[in-house]
Amino acid sequence: MHEQFKECIEECLACLTECNHCYDACLKEADFKMLEKCIRLTRECADICGYAASAMSRGSQFAIEICRLCADICEACAIECEKHSSHHEHCKKCAEACKKCSDVCREMAS
Repeated sequence: MHEQFKECIEECLACLTECNHCYDACLKEADFKMLEKCIRLTRECADICGYAASAMSRGSQFAIEICRLCADICEACAIECEKHSSHHEHCKKCAEACKKCSDVCREMAS
């Protein structure tokens, strides 16, 4: 069953990786207090992406609903990371991965 979710699983895992990288890099920034919302969202986004990939790979009956939620959280994370993307390359890459994951999750869930 997970074959129908293959692209979405891959995008979720790619987003999880970028969110984890952004999370870690933000914590190392001198102005990390200014990045507090970004830090929180990257953590939440990584968590839901991992859960969504896991749910899809095991054929969960709730995979569609989880992917809708994943798309919403990825979108929120992308919006926040974009605010910092001109100063932080890790935020730019994270925003791009989040947008792509959000798009693929929404498409798959529709």
